[in-house]
Amino acid sequence: MTVSTQEIVQALQSVLTEEQVTVNETVRELHGKDESYHTMKLPDIVVFPTSTEDVSQIMKISTKHQIPIIPFGLGSSLEGHVIPENGGITIDFSLMNNILDVRAEDFLVTVQPGVTRSQLNKVLKKHGLFFSVDPGADATLGGMAATNASGTTSVKYGVMRDQVRDLEVVLADGTIIHTGNKAAKSASGLHLNGLFVGSEGILGCFTELTLRVYGIPEYTTAARASFPSVNDAVEAVVSILQAGIPIARVELVDEPSMKQVNHFSETNYQEKPTLFLEFHGNEAGLQQDVEFTKEIVADHHCEEVEFETDNAGRNRLWEARHNLAYAFIHGNPGKKLMVTDVCLPISELADAVNHARETVNSLNMPAGIVGHVGDGNFHVLLMMDMNDPAERAKADELNERIVLYALERGGTCTGEHGVGVGKQKYQQQEHGAALDVMEKIKRALDPDNLLNPNKILQINSEVTKL
Repeated sequence: MTVSTQEIVQALQSVLTEEQVTVNETVRELHGKDESYHTMKLPDIVVFPTSTEDVSQIMKISTKHQIPIIPFGLGSSLEGHVIPENGGITIDFSLMNNILDVRAEDFLVTVQPGVTRSQLNKVLKKHGLFFSVDPGADATLGGMAATNASGTTSVKYGVMRDQVRDLEVVLADGTIIHTGNKAAKSASGLHLNGLFVGSEGILGCFTELTLRVYGIPEYTTAARASFPSVNDAVEAVVSILQAGIPIARVELVDEPSMKQVNHFSETNYQEKPTLFLEFHGNEAGLQQDVEFTKEIVADHHCEEVEFETDNAGRNRLWEARHNLAYAFIHGNPGKKLMVTDVCLPISELADAVNHARETVNSLNMPAGIVGHVGDGNFHVLLMMDMNDPAERAKADELNERIVLYALERGGTCTGEHGVGVGKQKYQQQEHGAALDVMEKIKRALDPDNLLNPNKILQINSEVTKL
Protein backbone atom coordinates (compact mmCIF):
# COMPACT_ATOMS: atom_id res chain seq x y z
CA MET A 1 0.00 0.00 0.00
CA THR A 2 1.43 3.36 -1.03
CA VAL A 3 1.01 6.51 1.01
CA SER A 4 1.83 10.11 0.19
CA THR A 5 3.82 12.58 2.27
CA GLN A 6 0.72 14.74 2.58
CA GLU A 7 -1.27 11.84 4.03
CA ILE A 8 1.41 11.25 6.67
CA VAL A 9 1.54 14.98 7.43
CA GLN A 10 -2.21 15.00 7.94
CA ALA A 11 -2.02 11.95 10.18
CA LEU A 12 0.69 13.61 12.29
CA GLN A 13 -1.20 16.90 12.48
CA SER A 14 -4.24 15.01 13.78
CA VAL A 15 -2.26 14.15 16.96
CA LEU A 16 0.12 17.17 17.06
CA THR A 17 -0.41 20.83 16.19
CA GLU A 18 0.17 22.13 12.69
CA GLU A 19 3.28 24.00 13.85
CA GLN A 20 4.84 20.78 15.17
CA VAL A 21 4.98 19.16 11.73
CA THR A 22 6.98 20.53 8.79
CA VAL A 23 8.16 19.55 5.33
CA ASN A 24 10.08 22.81 4.85
CA GLU A 25 13.21 22.05 2.83
CA THR A 26 15.52 24.24 4.91
CA VAL A 27 14.40 22.52 8.11
CA ARG A 28 14.81 19.13 6.46
CA GLU A 29 18.34 20.03 5.36
CA LEU A 30 19.26 20.94 8.94
CA HIS A 31 18.12 17.44 9.95
CA GLY A 32 19.84 15.61 7.10
CA LYS A 33 23.37 15.88 8.46
CA ASP A 34 25.46 15.91 11.62
CA GLU A 35 29.00 17.13 12.36
CA SER A 36 30.52 14.22 10.45
CA TYR A 37 31.79 13.95 6.88
CA HIS A 38 29.04 11.46 5.94
CA THR A 39 26.77 12.34 3.02
CA MET A 40 23.64 14.38 3.76
CA LYS A 41 20.26 12.69 3.21
CA LEU A 42 17.00 14.49 3.94
CA PRO A 43 14.10 13.29 6.04
CA ASP A 44 10.69 13.60 4.42
CA ILE A 45 9.08 15.18 7.48
CA VAL A 46 10.38 16.77 10.70
CA VAL A 47 8.24 16.77 13.85
CA PHE A 48 8.74 18.61 17.16
CA PRO A 49 7.04 16.76 20.04
CA THR A 50 6.53 18.43 23.41
CA SER A 51 5.57 15.38 25.49
CA THR A 52 6.00 11.63 25.85
CA GLU A 53 2.45 11.16 24.61
CA ASP A 54 3.33 13.09 21.44
CA VAL A 55 6.22 10.70 20.79
CA SER A 56 4.01 7.68 21.43
CA GLN A 57 1.45 8.91 18.90
CA ILE A 58 4.19 9.56 16.32
CA MET A 59 5.47 6.01 16.80
CA LYS A 60 2.02 4.54 16.29
CA ILE A 61 1.64 6.43 13.00
CA SER A 62 5.11 5.26 11.96
CA THR A 63 4.20 1.62 12.64
CA LYS A 64 0.83 1.87 10.94
CA HIS A 65 2.31 3.28 7.72
CA GLN A 66 5.77 1.62 7.97
CA ILE A 67 7.65 4.96 7.95
CA PRO A 68 11.18 5.12 9.42
CA ILE A 69 11.79 7.21 12.56
CA ILE A 70 15.07 9.06 13.24
CA PRO A 71 15.60 10.70 16.68
CA PHE A 72 17.47 14.03 16.58
CA GLY A 73 19.06 16.07 19.39
CA LEU A 74 21.39 18.84 18.22
CA GLY A 75 23.07 17.05 15.33
CA SER A 76 26.49 17.12 17.01
CA SER A 77 27.16 13.41 16.45
CA LEU A 78 30.19 12.31 14.46
CA GLU A 79 29.28 9.04 12.73
CA GLY A 80 26.12 9.88 10.80
CA HIS A 81 23.73 8.71 13.54
CA VAL A 82 20.97 11.19 12.66
CA ILE A 83 21.23 11.00 8.86
CA PRO A 84 17.98 9.50 7.49
CA GLU A 85 19.40 6.79 5.24
CA ASN A 86 15.88 5.84 4.07
CA GLY A 87 14.11 9.17 4.48
CA GLY A 88 11.16 9.09 6.87
CA ILE A 89 10.22 11.13 9.94
CA THR A 90 12.87 12.89 12.01
CA ILE A 91 11.80 13.53 15.62
CA ASP A 92 13.51 16.71 16.84
CA PHE A 93 13.50 16.76 20.66
CA SER A 94 14.45 20.44 21.05
CA LEU A 95 11.05 21.38 22.50
CA MET A 96 11.32 18.65 25.14
CA ASN A 97 13.95 20.57 27.08
CA ASN A 98 12.62 20.82 30.63
CA ILE A 99 14.48 19.92 33.81
CA LEU A 100 11.70 18.05 35.59
CA ASP A 101 13.14 17.29 39.03
CA VAL A 102 16.30 18.00 41.01
CA ARG A 103 16.68 15.67 44.00
CA ALA A 104 19.76 17.23 45.56
CA GLU A 105 19.71 14.98 48.61
CA ASP A 106 19.73 11.90 46.35
CA PHE A 107 22.25 13.36 43.85
CA LEU A 108 19.71 12.73 41.05
CA VAL A 109 18.07 14.82 38.38
CA THR A 110 15.28 13.98 35.92
CA VAL A 111 15.29 15.75 32.56
CA GLN A 112 13.69 15.61 29.15
CA PRO A 113 16.00 14.52 26.29
CA GLY A 114 16.38 17.98 24.72
CA VAL A 115 18.09 19.45 27.80
CA THR A 116 21.73 20.30 27.05
CA ARG A 117 24.70 19.65 29.29
CA SER A 118 25.38 23.36 29.92
CA GLN A 119 21.68 24.07 30.57
CA LEU A 120 21.61 21.37 33.24
CA ASN A 121 24.84 22.47 34.90
CA LYS A 122 23.62 26.05 35.09
CA VAL A 123 20.63 24.89 37.19
CA LEU A 124 22.62 22.37 39.23
CA LYS A 125 25.18 24.99 40.27
CA LYS A 126 22.53 26.60 42.52
CA HIS A 127 22.37 23.30 44.42
CA GLY A 128 26.15 22.88 44.67
CA LEU A 129 26.00 20.05 42.12
CA PHE A 130 27.23 19.32 38.60
CA PHE A 131 26.72 16.75 35.85
CA SER A 132 30.04 15.11 35.07
CA VAL A 133 30.00 13.88 31.46
CA ASP A 134 31.79 16.41 29.27
CA PRO A 135 32.07 15.40 25.58
CA GLY A 136 33.19 18.88 24.52
CA ALA A 137 30.14 19.72 22.43
CA ASP A 138 27.13 21.14 24.27
CA ALA A 139 25.10 18.11 23.25
CA THR A 140 21.64 17.13 24.44
CA LEU A 141 21.48 14.61 27.26
CA GLY A 142 19.21 12.37 25.20
CA GLY A 143 21.77 12.28 22.41
CA MET A 144 24.59 11.70 24.87
CA ALA A 145 22.74 8.70 26.33
CA ALA A 146 21.96 7.39 22.85
CA THR A 147 25.67 7.27 21.95
CA ASN A 148 27.02 6.50 25.46
CA ALA A 149 29.06 9.70 25.33
CA SER A 150 32.03 10.29 27.59
CA GLY A 151 34.85 12.81 27.33
CA THR A 152 37.43 14.54 29.44
CA THR A 153 36.10 13.64 32.92
CA SER A 154 35.38 9.94 32.32
CA VAL A 155 38.64 8.84 33.96
CA LYS A 156 37.22 9.86 37.37
CA TYR A 157 33.43 9.90 37.02
CA GLY A 158 32.75 7.34 34.31
CA VAL A 159 30.89 7.50 30.99
CA MET A 160 27.23 8.25 30.25
CA ARG A 161 26.15 4.67 30.96
CA ASP A 162 27.47 5.04 34.52
CA GLN A 163 25.26 8.07 35.18
CA VAL A 164 21.89 6.73 33.97
CA ARG A 165 19.62 5.53 36.76
CA ASP A 166 16.39 5.34 34.72
CA LEU A 167 15.10 6.03 31.21
CA GLU A 168 11.59 6.57 29.99
CA VAL A 169 11.55 5.00 26.52
CA VAL A 170 8.91 4.94 23.80
CA LEU A 171 9.17 1.70 21.83
CA ALA A 172 8.46 1.22 18.13
CA ASP A 173 4.78 0.40 18.69
CA GLY A 174 4.23 3.42 20.96
CA THR A 175 4.51 1.52 24.24
CA ILE A 176 6.06 3.59 27.06
CA ILE A 177 8.43 1.81 29.48
CA HIS A 178 10.89 2.65 32.25
CA THR A 179 14.24 0.87 32.26
CA GLY A 180 15.23 1.44 35.90
CA ASN A 181 14.36 3.34 39.06
CA LYS A 182 15.84 5.88 41.48
CA ALA A 183 17.57 3.36 43.75
CA ALA A 184 21.37 3.38 43.92
CA LYS A 185 21.46 -0.32 43.05
CA SER A 186 19.16 -3.15 42.06
CA ALA A 187 19.40 -6.91 41.53
CA SER A 188 15.95 -7.07 39.95
CA GLY A 189 15.47 -8.04 36.31
CA LEU A 190 17.68 -7.58 33.27
CA HIS A 191 19.82 -4.45 33.05
CA LEU A 192 17.78 -2.47 30.55
CA ASN A 193 19.60 0.80 31.25
CA GLY A 194 22.76 -0.78 29.90
CA LEU A 195 20.89 -2.10 26.87
CA PHE A 196 19.29 1.19 25.85
CA VAL A 197 22.21 3.54 26.60
CA GLY A 198 24.36 3.46 23.50
CA SER A 199 21.60 2.00 21.31
CA GLU A 200 21.63 5.09 19.04
CA GLY A 201 17.85 5.22 18.60
CA ILE A 202 17.51 1.75 17.07
CA LEU A 203 15.52 0.32 20.01
CA GLY A 204 13.38 3.25 21.15
CA CYS A 205 13.21 7.00 21.76
CA PHE A 206 14.17 8.46 25.14
CA THR A 207 11.62 10.89 26.57
CA GLU A 208 12.94 11.23 30.16
CA LEU A 209 16.29 10.51 31.79
CA THR A 210 17.07 10.20 35.49
CA LEU A 211 20.78 10.87 35.93
CA ARG A 212 23.37 10.79 38.67
CA VAL A 213 24.99 14.12 39.58
CA TYR A 214 27.86 15.07 41.88
CA GLY A 215 28.82 17.66 44.44
CA ILE A 216 30.97 20.48 43.08
CA PRO A 217 34.51 19.80 44.33
CA GLU A 218 35.74 21.97 47.15
CA TYR A 219 38.96 22.64 45.28
CA THR A 220 40.08 22.27 41.66
CA THR A 221 43.47 22.70 40.08
CA ALA A 222 44.62 22.14 36.51
CA ALA A 223 48.03 21.65 34.95
CA ARG A 224 49.81 21.48 31.64
CA ALA A 225 52.84 19.17 31.37
CA SER A 226 55.10 18.97 28.29
CA PHE A 227 57.17 15.91 27.32
CA PRO A 228 59.80 15.10 24.70
CA SER A 229 57.70 12.22 23.30
CA VAL A 230 54.20 10.75 23.27
CA ASN A 231 55.60 7.62 24.93
CA ASP A 232 56.86 9.63 27.90
CA ALA A 233 53.49 11.37 28.26
CA VAL A 234 51.43 8.16 28.14
CA GLU A 235 53.77 6.32 30.50
CA ALA A 236 53.44 9.23 32.94
CA VAL A 237 49.65 8.81 32.86
CA VAL A 238 49.95 5.09 33.62
CA SER A 239 52.18 5.88 36.59
CA ILE A 240 49.76 8.55 37.87
CA LEU A 241 46.85 6.09 37.71
CA GLN A 242 48.88 3.31 39.33
CA ALA A 243 49.73 5.68 42.18
CA GLY A 244 46.01 6.05 42.92
CA ILE A 245 45.99 9.82 42.43
CA PRO A 246 42.30 10.84 42.02
CA ILE A 247 42.79 12.68 38.75
CA ALA A 248 39.61 14.08 37.20
CA ARG A 249 40.86 14.78 33.67
CA VAL A 250 43.97 13.78 31.77
CA GLU A 251 44.19 14.68 28.08
CA LEU A 252 46.98 14.07 25.59
CA VAL A 253 47.58 16.70 22.89
CA ASP A 254 50.35 15.92 20.42
CA GLU A 255 52.88 18.37 18.98
CA PRO A 256 51.02 19.32 15.73
CA SER A 257 47.87 19.85 17.80
CA MET A 258 49.69 22.13 20.23
CA LYS A 259 50.76 24.27 17.27
CA GLN A 260 47.10 24.58 16.26
CA VAL A 261 46.16 25.42 19.86
CA ASN A 262 48.63 28.28 19.98
CA HIS A 263 47.61 29.61 16.57
CA PHE A 264 43.85 29.48 17.20
CA SER A 265 43.66 30.31 20.92
CA GLU A 266 46.52 32.84 20.85
CA THR A 267 48.40 31.00 23.59
CA ASN A 268 52.13 30.42 23.82
CA TYR A 269 52.21 26.89 25.20
CA GLN A 270 55.26 24.75 24.53
CA GLU A 271 54.75 22.89 21.24
CA LYS A 272 55.59 19.42 22.49
CA PRO A 273 53.45 16.37 23.35
CA THR A 274 51.45 17.73 26.27
CA LEU A 275 49.18 16.46 29.02
CA PHE A 276 46.30 18.64 30.21
CA LEU A 277 45.42 17.56 33.75
CA GLU A 278 42.81 18.46 36.35
CA PHE A 279 42.42 17.40 39.98
CA HIS A 280 39.26 17.58 42.14
CA GLY A 281 39.12 17.26 45.92
CA ASN A 282 39.86 19.18 49.11
CA GLU A 283 42.73 21.65 49.21
CA ALA A 284 44.93 19.80 51.70
CA GLY A 285 44.59 16.44 49.97
CA LEU A 286 45.11 17.88 46.52
CA GLN A 287 48.29 19.63 47.54
CA GLN A 288 49.80 16.22 48.30
CA ASP A 289 48.47 14.82 45.01
CA VAL A 290 49.96 17.73 43.08
CA GLU A 291 53.39 17.26 44.63
CA PHE A 292 53.27 13.53 43.96
CA THR A 293 52.23 14.18 40.35
CA LYS A 294 55.16 16.56 39.88
CA GLU A 295 57.53 13.79 41.02
CA ILE A 296 55.93 11.24 38.69
CA VAL A 297 56.04 13.41 35.56
CA ALA A 298 59.63 14.36 36.33
CA ASP A 299 60.51 10.65 36.36
CA HIS A 300 59.10 10.50 32.81
CA HIS A 301 61.26 13.34 31.46
CA CYS A 302 58.68 16.11 31.77
CA GLU A 303 60.25 19.30 30.42
CA GLU A 304 57.74 21.81 31.81
CA VAL A 305 54.77 21.64 34.17
CA GLU A 306 52.58 24.61 35.03
CA PHE A 307 49.57 24.61 37.37
CA GLU A 308 46.46 26.78 37.10
CA THR A 309 44.49 27.24 40.32
CA ASP A 310 42.31 30.23 39.42
CA ASN A 311 39.15 29.95 37.30
CA ALA A 312 40.47 32.13 34.47
CA GLY A 313 43.60 30.04 33.99
CA ARG A 314 41.72 26.73 34.16
CA ASN A 315 39.05 27.95 31.76
CA ARG A 316 41.68 29.16 29.30
CA LEU A 317 43.40 25.78 29.42
CA TRP A 318 40.25 23.70 28.84
CA GLU A 319 38.81 26.06 26.26
CA ALA A 320 41.99 25.57 24.27
CA ARG A 321 41.54 21.79 24.48
CA HIS A 322 37.80 21.83 23.68
CA ASN A 323 38.31 24.21 20.76
CA LEU A 324 40.97 22.07 19.15
CA ALA A 325 38.68 20.61 16.48
CA TYR A 326 37.61 24.14 15.51
CA ALA A 327 41.28 25.16 15.50
CA PHE A 328 42.02 22.54 12.85
CA ILE A 329 38.94 23.55 10.83
CA HIS A 330 39.91 27.24 11.03
CA GLY A 331 43.50 26.43 10.07
CA ASN A 332 42.50 24.39 7.01
CA PRO A 333 39.86 26.37 5.11
CA GLY A 334 37.92 24.44 2.49
CA LYS A 335 38.61 21.08 4.15
CA LYS A 336 36.31 18.86 6.21
CA LEU A 337 37.19 17.37 9.59
CA MET A 338 37.19 13.61 10.08
CA VAL A 339 37.65 12.40 13.66
CA THR A 340 38.73 8.83 14.37
CA ASP A 341 37.78 7.27 17.70
CA VAL A 342 39.30 4.09 19.10
CA CYS A 343 39.91 2.86 22.62
CA LEU A 344 42.48 0.30 23.74
CA PRO A 345 43.82 -1.17 26.98
CA ILE A 346 45.97 1.59 28.40
CA SER A 347 49.07 -0.62 28.16
CA GLU A 348 48.63 -0.58 24.36
CA LEU A 349 47.94 3.14 24.07
CA ALA A 350 51.41 4.60 23.46
CA ASP A 351 52.15 2.17 20.64
CA ALA A 352 48.69 2.82 19.14
CA VAL A 353 49.25 6.58 19.14
CA ASN A 354 52.70 6.14 17.57
CA HIS A 355 51.20 3.84 14.94
CA ALA A 356 48.54 6.45 14.18
CA ARG A 357 51.14 9.20 13.81
CA GLU A 358 53.27 7.04 11.49
CA THR A 359 50.18 6.29 9.39
CA VAL A 360 49.25 9.99 9.19
CA ASN A 361 52.78 10.90 8.15
CA SER A 362 52.88 8.19 5.48
CA LEU A 363 49.64 9.53 3.97
CA ASN A 364 50.93 13.13 4.06
CA MET A 365 47.74 14.74 5.38
CA PRO A 366 47.30 17.49 8.03
CA ALA A 367 46.24 15.87 11.29
CA GLY A 368 46.61 16.03 15.05
CA ILE A 369 46.22 13.40 17.74
CA VAL A 370 44.41 13.97 21.03
CA GLY A 371 43.05 11.59 23.59
CA HIS A 372 41.37 10.90 26.90
CA VAL A 373 44.43 8.89 27.76
CA GLY A 374 43.29 8.04 31.28
CA ASP A 375 40.89 5.50 29.80
CA GLY A 376 42.79 4.54 26.63
CA ASN A 377 40.68 6.58 24.18
CA PHE A 378 42.28 8.72 21.46
CA HIS A 379 41.32 10.57 18.28
CA VAL A 380 43.03 11.60 15.07
CA LEU A 381 41.75 14.97 13.82
CA LEU A 382 42.21 14.74 10.08
CA MET A 383 41.48 17.49 7.56
CA MET A 384 40.51 16.43 4.04
CA ASP A 385 39.12 17.85 0.81
CA MET A 386 35.73 16.21 0.33
CA ASN A 387 35.90 16.98 -3.41
CA ASP A 388 39.19 15.14 -3.83
CA PRO A 389 38.62 11.36 -4.25
CA ALA A 390 42.28 10.65 -3.50
CA GLU A 391 42.12 12.47 -0.16
CA ARG A 392 38.86 10.74 0.77
CA ALA A 393 40.47 7.39 -0.02
CA LYS A 394 43.46 8.28 2.16
CA ALA A 395 41.14 9.27 5.03
CA ASP A 396 39.28 5.97 4.78
CA GLU A 397 42.57 4.11 4.74
CA LEU A 398 43.79 5.96 7.82
CA ASN A 399 40.59 5.23 9.73
CA GLU A 400 40.70 1.56 8.75
CA ARG A 401 44.32 1.09 9.78
CA ILE A 402 43.72 2.72 13.16
CA VAL A 403 40.55 0.68 13.84
CA LEU A 404 42.09 -2.64 12.81
CA TYR A 405 45.16 -1.94 14.97
CA ALA A 406 42.86 -1.35 17.97
CA LEU A 407 40.71 -4.43 17.34
CA GLU A 408 43.76 -6.68 16.99
CA ARG A 409 44.90 -5.58 20.45
CA GLY A 410 41.67 -6.08 22.37
CA GLY A 411 40.29 -2.58 21.78
CA THR A 412 37.12 -1.20 20.24
CA CYS A 413 36.35 0.62 16.99
CA THR A 414 34.68 3.45 18.93
CA GLY A 415 35.37 4.62 22.45
CA GLU A 416 32.68 7.31 22.64
CA HIS A 417 31.39 8.56 19.28
CA GLY A 418 29.26 5.50 18.57
CA VAL A 419 28.77 3.33 15.50
CA GLY A 420 26.18 5.09 13.33
CA VAL A 421 26.97 4.30 9.72
CA GLY A 422 30.69 5.04 9.91
CA LYS A 423 31.74 2.13 12.13
CA GLN A 424 29.08 -0.34 11.03
CA LYS A 425 31.45 -2.41 8.89
CA TYR A 426 33.62 -3.27 11.92
CA GLN A 427 30.84 -4.70 14.08
CA GLN A 428 31.22 -8.33 12.94
CA GLN A 429 34.95 -8.36 13.59
CA GLU A 430 34.58 -6.74 17.01
CA HIS A 431 31.58 -8.67 18.31
CA GLY A 432 31.51 -11.98 16.44
CA ALA A 433 28.57 -14.17 17.45
CA ALA A 434 27.39 -11.51 19.92
CA LEU A 435 26.30 -9.45 16.91
CA ASP A 436 23.64 -12.08 16.20
CA VAL A 437 22.30 -11.56 19.73
CA MET A 438 22.11 -7.80 19.11
CA GLU A 439 20.20 -8.39 15.89
CA LYS A 440 17.69 -10.67 17.70
CA ILE A 441 17.10 -7.96 20.32
CA LYS A 442 16.58 -5.38 17.56
CA ARG A 443 14.07 -7.63 15.76
CA ALA A 444 12.21 -8.35 19.00
CA LEU A 445 11.78 -4.67 19.92
CA ASP A 446 11.50 -3.27 16.39
CA PRO A 447 10.30 -6.10 14.12
CA ASP A 448 9.70 -3.79 11.16
CA ASN A 449 13.12 -2.11 11.45
CA LEU A 450 11.60 1.37 11.57
CA LEU A 451 13.75 2.91 14.31
CA ASN A 452 16.84 4.61 12.87
CA PRO A 453 17.34 1.83 10.30
CA ASN A 454 20.81 1.00 8.96
CA LYS A 455 22.58 2.33 12.04
CA ILE A 456 24.85 -0.02 14.07
CA LEU A 457 23.23 -3.12 12.55
CA GLN A 458 22.61 -3.93 8.89
CA ILE A 459 19.12 -5.44 8.78
CA ASN A 460 17.29 -5.74 5.48
CA SER A 461 13.64 -4.73 5.55
CA GLU A 462 11.00 -3.01 3.46
CA VAL A 463 9.93 0.47 4.54
CA THR A 464 7.52 2.89 2.94
CA LYS A 465 9.19 5.44 0.67
CA LEU A 466 7.41 8.80 0.65
